Amino acid sequence: MNRAALMVLADGRFPAGGHAHSGGAEAAVAAGRITDAASLEAFCRGRLHTAGLVAAGLAAAAAAGGDPLALDDVADARTPVPALRAAARRLGRQMMRAARAAWPSAELAALAAARPRGAHQPVVLGVAARAAGLTPLDAAYAAAYENVSGPATAVVRLLSLDPFDATAVLARLAGDLDRLAADAAAAGARFPTEGPHVLPAASAPLLDITAEQHAAWPVRLFAS
Repeated sequence: MNRAALMVLADGRFPAGGHAHSGGAEAAVAAGRITDAASLEAFCRGRLHTAGLVAAGLAAAAAAGGDPLALDDVADARTPVPALRAAARRLGRQMMRAARAAWPSAELAALAAARPRGAHQPVVLGVAARAAGLTPLDAAYAAAYENVSGPATAVVRLLSLDPFDATAVLARLAGDLDRLAADAAAAGARFPTEGPHVLPAASAPLLDITAEQHAAWPVRLFAS
């Protein structure tokens, strides 16, 4: 089991483009819903159990050997907002470039050829995890962690929040992340034989609404 590869994949410095996205935090800061560490924690906890859970399930299913093209369609169905679908595919393209440089594989090459405009980022992440010799649980961890670490890092920049406080928020979410990754991995392992209905389909309507609003802003610090 290649735990070092998991550290590379989950590292915020892995050049997968996530630094340019706030995961909805920029819009939440502008609306006054994130003002400090406590409200950041509430935001991240909500995001983890909705968008994070869905992403972790998709990544785990791809790492378990599920058909990535079918999973990309599942991701589309679970991403009803055009702005978020576009962001997920942009991130998928960047993740694909980084993953193919780090872990070249026929599966990654085939997905890149089939989805030249980009597959959804969690699907690419799962295929990358498989290419790196990682497990569905590892892929679920990487996807779930990215869904909260991105907003936490963004809020440090948006509010000049003390980075120690942001890191403490992530540490307090560790138990939730452990449980969610295990659930997502179990669902992902069932996908190849049981189909898409076993994968999480949690929704976050406020994230959807504010993503569309944010995409229309003439000036913004983050792409999403």
